[in-house]
Amino acid sequence: MPSPHPTVRTIKTYRVIPRPNPQAPRQLHLSSWDVAMLSSHYIQKGLLFAYPPELSTEQIIKRLRSSLEEALFHFYPLSGRLRVDTCDEGGVTCHVEVGCEGKGAEFVHAVADGIKIADVVAADGQDLPKFLKEFFPLDLAVNFDGCTNPLLSVQVTELIGGIFVGCAFNHVIGDGTSFWHFFSAWAEISRCQAVGKDVMLSRPPVHNRWFVGGYGEPPINLPYSSPTKFVVRFSPPPLRERMFHFSSESLARLKAKANRECGKSTISTFQALSALMWRCITRARCFPPEQKTSCRLAIQNRARLQPRLSQNYFGNSLYAVCATTTVGKLLDNSLGWAAWLAHQIVSNHTNQAIRDLVHKYMDNPFVYSIHMFDIYSIMIGGSPRFDMYHCDFGWGKPLGARSGNAHKYDGKISAYPGWEGGGSVDLEVCLLPEYMTALERDGEFLAVVSPPVKLGAMLGTSSK
Repeated sequence: MPSPHPTVRTIKTYRVIPRPNPQAPRQLHLSSWDVAMLSSHYIQKGLLFAYPPELSTEQIIKRLRSSLEEALFHFYPLSGRLRVDTCDEGGVTCHVEVGCEGKGAEFVHAVADGIKIADVVAADGQDLPKFLKEFFPLDLAVNFDGCTNPLLSVQVTELIGGIFVGCAFNHVIGDGTSFWHFFSAWAEISRCQAVGKDVMLSRPPVHNRWFVGGYGEPPINLPYSSPTKFVVRFSPPPLRERMFHFSSESLARLKAKANRECGKSTISTFQALSALMWRCITRARCFPPEQKTSCRLAIQNRARLQPRLSQNYFGNSLYAVCATTTVGKLLDNSLGWAAWLAHQIVSNHTNQAIRDLVHKYMDNPFVYSIHMFDIYSIMIGGSPRFDMYHCDFGWGKPLGARSGNAHKYDGKISAYPGWEGGGSVDLEVCLLPEYMTALERDGEFLAVVSPPVKLGAMLGTSSK
């Protein structure tokens, strides 16, 4: 068992500064999707690896620093700083200063005393360990003291038998798609450097920001007198956090059931799974039948816009679409009925709908806050399509993906691909303790959730 109070010790902190990129602008203006994230927590995600026996700690740290330096050359906004300024005519604007001398990204080398890789994975039925939040650098929230903010910080934590590579990534600079694009490119560079190959990224990032026509030139002027007017701190109540695994076979049965019950053939696997979680968590909460409840899904804009944005677009490009009904209707009707509601909100998120939302935002710009999500709903972020388990730095497939303490509140769900692939899914679920206990006993939920992949199987596959 892990120590009840594990200690994460910082060994050394480095500053990783890339060589100058002649294609990088000195200043990068932010789109409406970016500036709306000014009060958001940093994205905190990381990967667990078995310790490569052929490498020393010094070699691992040196390789990760060197490959990060090259990655920052290609993803040049991450080595800059976010700047927010007050305008003479009122309001604030923000941009990224790219060519900041001596800035770069922070790289922390740390050691977690007494923590094994099995403690991080957590056995079936166990909550995620609280010490995970210590595997990530930086504070959760953006701090506008001095009007500048780092955009990336990395922490590499040594464990007993493993290492954890954690990133804190400013949400203003990009969404989950951009985060994992950067992470996979960093790993690709590390693999190339390990065998002496020239670095030719398979997916070079696209840095040109997307702006809707008809509103003049950036920067976007926000109607606030200072950052203190839109930066909102959030402290959630004590939560239970668990990872739940859903095998590809179980999800195939769930999808077939949802389509059969609503008489359709267009319900996707993820829509069926979202409907399941919405129903089961709502039942666990025991809200009155007349109470309104919503299921919010973070959904990509890239492929829905016409013309399409590149999948390599580096920035934010997403919305949280919302299906709403009453508790009574949600629970009295079938899984297929709820899945059809989820399907409709996804289908309705078209090119025109996206452009209408951007036009509406530009007429009345604002900054998102976690307080906008009500206590009667669930919010599903992340994606099982993120290619986390191909982030091989040259020492094998990751054993697991985990998050820090950012964007955690009652009803928040984050989706990950299952370790074994094949369409399997892992969900990180955050609930108040009494709701989590009820969910763990819910018959509809238990009929679908699957046993997790055993650590021994993962270690056997990932070893070289």
